[in-house]
Order: sequence, then C-alpha cells, then structure tokens
Amino acid sequence: MARDDNRGGNRRGNRDETPEFQDRLVAINRVSKTVKGGKRFGFAALVVVGDQKGRVGFGKGKAKEVPEAIRKATEQAKRQMIRVQLREGRTLHHDMEGRHGAGKVVMRSAPEGTGIIAGGPMRAIFEMLGVKDVVSKSIGSQNPYNMIRATMDGLRKESSPRSVAQRRGKKVADILPKTDAPAPATEEA
Repeated sequence: MARDDNRGGNRRGNRDETPEFQDRLVAINRVSKTVKGGKRFGFAALVVVGDQKGRVGFGKGKAKEVPEAIRKATEQAKRQMIRVQLREGRTLHHDMEGRHGAGKVVMRSAPEGTGIIAGGPMRAIFEMLGVKDVVSKSIGSQNPYNMIRATMDGLRKESSPRSVAQRRGKKVADILPKTDAPAPATEEA
C-alpha cells in the first residue's frame, strides 16, 4: 500500500509564490532591561508591510540588534496582513473612524488628485496599501503603535458596495446612490 507523500511535509513547495511585499520602518526605540549586573539594551522596531494592491499588515519586533528587530517585525507583519477593498484602486469606499486605546483616527475618501493627506504612521499604512487619494486625521494619542492599530481598526470596518449588496441580497445598483442624468443642453438665443 503506497503512502501519500503529499501530507504537508513540504508546505513551502505547495504554496503559491508570495507576491513581492514592500516594507516601511515606522519607529525604532531603544529599550532597556535592568538586571542584577546593570542594564541590558535592546531595540524595538515597528514595521508596516504591504503589496500596494490592497493588502497591508504591521508588526513589531524586539532584539539586541536593530536589523534583527526589523526582520522579526517584518515577519510578524507578513503573517498579520489584511485585505482592504479600494474604490477604483486608489481611495477608500466611504468615510470611517478607527480607535485603539487613546488613539482615534478619521479617514475620508478623496477625489482623484488629492494625494495622501496623512501624518506619520498613517501615511506609511496608506502608501503600503496602495491608496493614492485619502484625507485622514489623527485625534488623540500620537503614539505610533496606537495610531497604526487605530488605522487598521478603521480599515477592517470598510465594506465595499459589492459586499454590502451581497449581505443584503440586492444588486450593487440598488445600493449605490442614484445619479441624475444630465439635462439635455438647450440653445440660448
């Protein structure tokens, strides 16, 4: 009786090639631990990773050396990625708010050509996500960890018209606001 060799032992070979991700270092802190002989110093890194096509994640890592902390943070960010539906591949579908701890952020969709109007850690998330036009504001905590978590919380709440229509059992045209057809032009004498 032949055994099936495809039992997950070679999982990396079975998985499709992962798309190329870009990463952005948001913050690096020197941290210390007091031990009996004195202080031991290490580094904590906060990294945002994305494919610029609607997937983004963040991670944090600690290590004795900076490159190792960045590597750990990048690995964690790749494991915790979320997918966000973008309107026309450039902006958010609707305005939203995200919270985490004392961090509160407001994100609004924007017309084409606006650019990314966001500060610090929020800008890194939008750039890695692939958003080209967005207006956002951080209200509350300026701690980069809380700002990133609040931004991710808001992005998780986003829903596209297609998903709303599917949830309600309707068509996308029934959900979107009706746009009035332009009136025919009349000649002025």
